[in-house]
This record gives sequence, structure tokens and C-alpha cells, in this order.
Amino acid sequence: MDADFLLIRKMKQGDDDAFDTFVRKYYNDILKYCVYHCSDAEYAEDLTQETFANFFAKLSDYRYKGKTKNYLYTVAGNLCKNYYKRQNPISIEDDQISEMEAPGNQEETIMDKVTLEWALNQLQADFRQVIDLYYFQEMKLTEIASILGIGLPLVKYRLKQARNRLQDLLGKEGTTHEPGRSD
Repeated sequence: MDADFLLIRKMKQGDDDAFDTFVRKYYNDILKYCVYHCSDAEYAEDLTQETFANFFAKLSDYRYKGKTKNYLYTVAGNLCKNYYKRQNPISIEDDQISEMEAPGNQEETIMDKVTLEWALNQLQADFRQVIDLYYFQEMKLTEIASILGIGLPLVKYRLKQARNRLQDLLGKEGTTHEPGRSD
């Protein structure tokens, strides 16, 4: 029998150790996802905790289908979308960058990150989401399809379109290809 199935069964029976085990198992992955989507680390922790709180609040209605982690990502994704809708765009002032006292090529690294973040924000939300899950969350294409509830061909299409758009925006060939990734 699947470990998650047994864990959920124990949680439904009120086993406190099962709740702890479940949270320890998935907390870091969900936190990493929320941190990427939320610029405020403290708020990302709040979103992560809210993800688990929402899951536990509806635990009695939850029907195990073998994809608990995907379900948690979906809940976290919805919470992050709501957070993103409430936020105003953050602009980085020149004096804020100079305060960072970047030695050597750290300034170049910061500018690369700012440029990449700008380019990602220019993408359609569905393209940006696929890029995030594939490159930053390091998920396989089939996992992405499952999480988003779309077919594998559509995931491949969105990933290809997003890569092409990023290449156009960044003006460099191959800027979005990650060596070693082949899904």
C-alpha cells in the first residue's frame, strides 16, 4: 500500500504523529514553491502554512488518488496567485542596488537576475507557470500536466513558446536551456 494513503488514513483517524510526518514530508517543497512566487520570505512561510491548513481543513473530503503532492502544489499555487493579485509591482531603485555593496561580478549577477525576472514577468501567466514548474521546481513534464490539469502536448507547447519568447526578450540564443535537462 502507498505510504501517503496510509498517512492520510491515519490523519483522518486523528493520529497527531501522522500529521507531523505529513508536514515534514512536504513542507520544504511547498515552501520552495511559495518563496519563488512570493517576494516576501515571511509571507511565503505564511502561504505554506496556509496551504497545509487548507488541506487539513478539508481532509475529511479529500479522496486519495495517488497525487497528494500535486494537490498541495495546486492549493499553494492558488494561494500564491491570490497574493500576486494583491501586490503592487516592486521597483528596484538605483540607490537600493548600490547599497548592496556587490564585490566583483556580483553586480552582474544581480543585473542578470533582475533582467531574467523582468523577462519572466513579460510572459503570459500560463507560460510563466510552466517555466517555473519545469526549471525552478524541477518537475517532469508529466507532473506539470497533472498539476495544471492539462494534456502533455499542451505543456510541451507552452514550454516551447515560453522559451522562444524568453529568447526574444533576452536577445540571446539558448538563454533558457538548462544543461542536463531532457524531459
